[in-house]
Amino acid sequence: MKNNSSYKIKVTNSILEIDKNEWDSIFPPIQESYNFFKTIDESLSDQFTSYYISIYEDSLLSCVAPCFIMDYPLETTVEGPLKKLAEKLKFIAPKLLTIRVLICGCQAAEGRIGIKNLNNQEIPKILMKEMYAIAKKENARLIAFKDFSQDYNTFFAPLLKAGFHKMQSYPTVALDLQHFQSFEEYLDSLSRVTRKGLKKNLKQAEQANIEMEVSSELGTLLDQAHKLYINTLNKSEVQFERLSKEFFKNISKNMPEETKYFLWRINGRLVAFDLCLVSNGVLVDEYIGLDYSVAYKYHLYYVTFHDIVTWCIQHNIHTYESGALNYDPKKRLDFKFIPEYIYLRHRNYFMNRLFGLLCLFLKPENFDPVLKSMKASK
Repeated sequence: MKNNSSYKIKVTNSILEIDKNEWDSIFPPIQESYNFFKTIDESLSDQFTSYYISIYEDSLLSCVAPCFIMDYPLETTVEGPLKKLAEKLKFIAPKLLTIRVLICGCQAAEGRIGIKNLNNQEIPKILMKEMYAIAKKENARLIAFKDFSQDYNTFFAPLLKAGFHKMQSYPTVALDLQHFQSFEEYLDSLSRVTRKGLKKNLKQAEQANIEMEVSSELGTLLDQAHKLYINTLNKSEVQFERLSKEFFKNISKNMPEETKYFLWRINGRLVAFDLCLVSNGVLVDEYIGLDYSVAYKYHLYYVTFHDIVTWCIQHNIHTYESGALNYDPKKRLDFKFIPEYIYLRHRNYFMNRLFGLLCLFLKPENFDPVLKSMKASK
């Protein structure tokens, strides 16, 4: 444990080296907390190297910041023709568009830091110093704080003074369900065009006699569900983490109360699944997998949405949160868009100035028409 005036700093590679009660005392009470990071540590070590920076003041934990090292493809947020160009360049020179980066945040969720006082401007300075030391040891050229909400704007103000570039990331979305007693009531709140289209899609899906169940684990369905997840992941032009089978198994073991697997079958065959985490009246939709041999024919995306919203209302869930991407239907379904931000800095001063220009080009809104239209309408 290192000393920094009145603060003591401890850097570890596993969340198990942090007392859970201490973590819970300062980390936001959300689904993606201690046991979620434990699941990541156990399941995704081949993709990420974890670090946890703990800052103590007067022997009490004042801040805990989860971090990780990864080799980040700069074309991650690029879509369309530029994505294809990037793939060709990577084929010629595999490491050309990849940079080693140290990221503060979560590999598979919104970025959050456990902090007693968000107005303490010394803590981010200490975090920067510790992250620079880790980045130097790991030969990481880039340091980033990934996907933090505007609640952290004041806390991260020292980063901007230290040369970090701030750019808008992919927003998360949330649907307020507390005023609805049924899916039909929710449906009535949507626009006429959306109502009509959704009803038509759900009507067509009825011919398939789709059956749905909810379970806390996948069991013998693990292989099938993981294949559906990979199918859906491969459909996305924007990819960050790639979950292993062990992740889906371990999250049930580590978070049995919160984990809900929504499973849909046609004639006994699994055609869709959705991993959600539920607690304190909030459902977080984490990962979906679809069988694309029937997904479009039976509008499985809207079937899963209908069934999850119905389940939420029946179980007094007031907020349905969903992750980034696939924004067009979410906008029409009346999800609220919640901005998130990334703070980045190249360790080299001169390269950092060039990187600031690159950040302007790589902004997600440059490649997503829905985000671009929302930006223009503000």
